[in-house]
Amino acid sequence: MSDLHFDSDEEGDREYDLGEYEGQRNELGERHGVGKAVLPNGDIYKGSYHNGKRNGQGSYFFRRGAKYTGTYDNNKKQGRGTFVYPDGSKYEGMWVDDERNGQGLYTYPNNDVYDGEWKKNKKHGRGSYLCAKTKVKLEGTWVRGKLNGTGKMILADHVYQGKFADNLPSGPGKYVFKKGFEQYGVYNIKEKKKRQFDEEEEPIRTPIWKCIGLSQTL
Repeated sequence: MSDLHFDSDEEGDREYDLGEYEGQRNELGERHGVGKAVLPNGDIYKGSYHNGKRNGQGSYFFRRGAKYTGTYDNNKKQGRGTFVYPDGSKYEGMWVDDERNGQGLYTYPNNDVYDGEWKKNKKHGRGSYLCAKTKVKLEGTWVRGKLNGTGKMILADHVYQGKFADNLPSGPGKYVFKKGFEQYGVYNIKEKKKRQFDEEEEPIRTPIWKCIGLSQTL
């Protein structure tokens, strides 16, 4: 997916490969103020500079079709900004030291949406993930990109509340139905490999629900 594999490194405006520049400069001849730079690799930057570095508000157009619009500090994405990826996915939120950090909203190419906290370019902290196709919504705490710990799986007519491990329900939990009853039980993870003796193959993990009891809520 875009949030894992796209290389968003930007040219650093080094003195020996500055490319073409139109705009303001300081008394030392450095880029300073508002300007436009066409970099040697074909990328384009339009925005603010401070003493030769991208600083403040600006837009960076990557030669492969991506675009970042937001704030910079010392040539790095810092503060609030929007990154549009070549596949059409988009991140809108906070950046720290060129990485997605803090609160942000990520829209995937298939229109799935994650809205929550980030750390070092991964979903990390409180957040929710909405599947556009099924309308299923996951809410809870994310750890290094995956839902772990206590969370919810919200569907049209019922909600699952319980523990999650690497995006899958695992352990004790309950289903709360709008019709007025709850179903208690436990999810056990079943692992199976397509090739039994392939040590490097990652097993397919399937959550299996075991009902323990029912109760009425109305």
